[in-house]
Order: sequence, then structure tokens, then C-alpha cells
Amino acid sequence: MALDLPEWTMKGELILNCNCTVFCPCVVSLGKHPPTEGYCQAWVGVRVDEGHYDGEDLSGLNIGLIMDIPGNMGRGNWKAAAYIDERASDKAYDGLVRIFSGKARGTTGLFGVMVSEFLGAERSPVSYVTEGKTRHLVVGKKINGSITPVTGKNPDAEIVVTNTEYWMGADITVAQADKGRVRAYGRVWDFDGRSAEICQIDWKGPR
Repeated sequence: MALDLPEWTMKGELILNCNCTVFCPCVVSLGKHPPTEGYCQAWVGVRVDEGHYDGEDLSGLNIGLIMDIPGNMGRGNWKAAAYIDERASDKAYDGLVRIFSGKARGTTGLFGVMVSEFLGAERSPVSYVTEGKTRHLVVGKKINGSITPVTGKNPDAEIVVTNTEYWMGADITVAQADKGRVRAYGRVWDFDGRSAEICQIDWKGPR
């Protein structure tokens, strides 16, 4: 029951780069439309600006993820792995693993339904740095990615898909990968120039 689960919250920013050739159709179709290549492969970075799990502070920590989805996102059968900031305390590490495996329920609870194989979680140096409008994620030698918002008619304003029901957040900034390299769990991906997203997150556990 939800009442038996520890309380948790997480606010910050999420970036994602996938193998779609143009902006990911999953954002507006909510996983009903297939990815542009028929399957989805992605790396994800999360910067926690403030948050806690069962009273343990998560603020300032970073997380990297890889996701491998064989078809429409809404049909499940995902494979996923998590890289937890090596600075995390033991309790914070355990909490973040539960959050990103879906076991903590709440906003990320769909992972527990959609992920058929959680490949694993491990501590790693996870760097999430913003330079200008570009976000950089480096997870050891496993993930090396950089994404930048796509320029619109007004170069000073980001292109944002707003008011969606996407699980990550309602407003998604359209971006493109300057670099998107993954070398992990037998996967060798290069998604330079492919679809990317930026999302301000406000996640929480079940109430």
C-alpha cells in the first residue's frame, strides 16, 4: 500500500537523447505512436536541485540512465540501467535506485510496470553541467552526451511543447544532441544530431 512507502520528492532538470531522427513522437502520443526508427534507445541525465527520500537529502546529486525499448513505449518490455552519483550516501543511493526502478511508486512508478528487465544500478561519477543553453552529461566512460535547444524564429526563446500529459513533465523543450555516446551493457550507441529533450521535473512519491 502507498501508505507503507517512504515519502519522496525530487525537483530539478532532466535531459534525454534518443535515436529518433526528429523530435520524439512519444511526447505527444504518450507512447502510442512508434519511435521514428520503430524502437527507442536513449540516455537520460537527471540533476536533482532539491529533494529527499525517507528524510535523506538528495539535493545536488546527479543520475544517469540508459533505456532500451523494443517498440512503442506504451507497450512496455523496457530494459533500463541506472548510474547513481558516487557522492550519494548509502541511504540516498538505495532511495534513488528504488525511485528509478519504479519500486518507490509515485511519478516514476511506471518504471515498475514498463521495465521488464532492470539491467542494474551502480555508483559512478556523474557530471551534469550547463554551459549557456547546452547541457552536458558525463557518466564515467559509459555516457558522454551534450544537448542544445533547437533554435526557433525568435532565437532568444526556446521551442517548448507545453501542457502535455507526458510522464516526465508537462512542458518539454525541443533540443538536439551535439553528442550522444553510450558504451554500456553491451550497447554501443552514437546519437549525435538526433532528438533530445529538456524538462523541468517536479516528481513525488504516492500520497
